[in-house]
Amino acid sequence: MDFLKLIEQKRDGGELSPEAIAGAVAGFAEGTVPDYQMAAFLMAVQFQGMTLAETRALTLAMRDSGEVLQFPEDDRPLVDKHSTGGVGDKVSLPLAPLLACLGYRVPMISGRGLGITGGTLDKLESIPGFTTQLSAEQFVSQVQRIGVALGGQTAEIAPADKALYALRDVTGTVPSIPLITASILSKKLAENLDALVMDVKFGAAAFMRTREDARALAKSIVNLATECGVQTTALLTSMDTPIGRAVGNWLEVKESIACLEGNGGDGSKDLEELVIACAAQLPGCDADRARAELASGRPREKFNELLAAQGADLAACEIKLKQDTTAPVVRDFPASGKGFLAKCDARVIGEVVRDLGGGRQTKDSEIQPDVGLDQMLKLGEAIDRPLCRIHASTETDANVAAERLVGAFEISDERPDLEPLICEVL
Repeated sequence: MDFLKLIEQKRDGGELSPEAIAGAVAGFAEGTVPDYQMAAFLMAVQFQGMTLAETRALTLAMRDSGEVLQFPEDDRPLVDKHSTGGVGDKVSLPLAPLLACLGYRVPMISGRGLGITGGTLDKLESIPGFTTQLSAEQFVSQVQRIGVALGGQTAEIAPADKALYALRDVTGTVPSIPLITASILSKKLAENLDALVMDVKFGAAAFMRTREDARALAKSIVNLATECGVQTTALLTSMDTPIGRAVGNWLEVKESIACLEGNGGDGSKDLEELVIACAAQLPGCDADRARAELASGRPREKFNELLAAQGADLAACEIKLKQDTTAPVVRDFPASGKGFLAKCDARVIGEVVRDLGGGRQTKDSEIQPDVGLDQMLKLGEAIDRPLCRIHASTETDANVAAERLVGAFEISDERPDLEPLICEVL
């Protein structure tokens, strides 16, 4: 294969054949296409884009670079949910056991956080003993047995995607919609799904800043996934303010468990709204059925079953849950005046939690599971208590966080009009 000709063809706006794209991905995965040539190809795609046929070929080639999970015939549909990432986005934790209780099989391959966006795997690993490293065989076996598994992308699942993403991350080609689409769907198609729900976020702390860009990405994913035989729906959701009242790995686990226990009424209604909305998009479900199942207590029991299946120490987890705080330093962040909360900037909140140690500056950064913010006031609420609590490793870290949080909140004399969380369904 003359890879230089492929680069030049895409650079000049030409359409590549499925065979050419498959050969390029295979060559890169095998090491016969060097990084510098693939980087040039990715930049050509960044500027020239891809047709639906090209994006489909790229997606399937990335999927087929590894193993496709093979599940036995079963009446329970195989389903998953994927979010493009946000601050306080813990939806997968209560949603996965809920879906299992609703009669679905949920093989949820999740990711780690990078930058200000939290990762589902990092949250789960704040639970004592929980392991996210499952082989393909273990994944299938557990899903068949208890209906749900939550793990990370292994070397067996879409390895070409992992290598290509690492290259995109350092070559300025992350924002390309065809490349994002192929990266997401190569892993989801490797799960052999019947149905998929996408949560595509836009706003201050989202990868896509505008609703228009989010809609373009959502349409790309929905169209391609549907063409590949996966019934897919996308929610466009706002990420200008964090989801729930907690941001930080263990703090978000606690909030997720409260949601499963029906204790989300203290203000995590946006979390519950997203969980119900995602479930309601799946075939055979609706909001009323999902809400009734969430209130039944069965998803909380299923969550414990999931924890036990993946090595968690349930006794230690229960002890940790009963502790009000687990970080060395905890302090209130007071409001500067009275009125109503008019702004809670998710980007600033995410940066503060990242720098406390709750997120990553680089892929090799070590996560501090117990730091973060909780008890955050929500938009439109009266200022009758501190704006949030800071959980830090040191007094110095808490001081720096408090200084930066001043710019995250705005207070108004009148209650602000609130924008809807879910803005569109595609």
